[in-house]
Amino acid sequence: MLLVCRFRVSPSEEAAFTARAARALELLAARPGCRGGEAGRAIEDAGQWVLTVRFDSVDAYRRALGPFAVREHVHPLLAEADTTTEATYESLITVTAGAAPVHHPSLLS
Repeated sequence: MLLVCRFRVSPSEEAAFTARAARALELLAARPGCRGGEAGRAIEDAGQWVLTVRFDSVDAYRRALGPFAVREHVHPLLAEADTTTEATYESLITVTAGAAPVHHPSLLS
C-alpha cells in the first residue's frame, strides 16, 4: 500500500517542512509493516513536495498511525497535505533492481 501526500511549501517554510517530513518518515519507518518512504520536491516547481510511504498492507498502514508519537508528529503534517487528490493507493506492480516486475492482486477486487 502506498501513502502519497502532496504539499505546497514556501521557501521560508522549507527547512521546517523538511525537518518535520524527516521526523514523520523516521517514526513511520519504525512501525511494523512499513517498508520505508521518501520526501521529494518537484523539479518543475520547487514549492511542490511529495511524501511517499510504503506499507505491507492497509492494516499495517492503519496500525502505524496509532502510536502517540505518530499522532503527535505525523498526523499534524498529514493534515496539511493537499486533499484535492487521493492519498492512499494499492501497489499493483513492483520491481527491484535486476528482477522482473511482480504483479499483485488488487485489494479492491
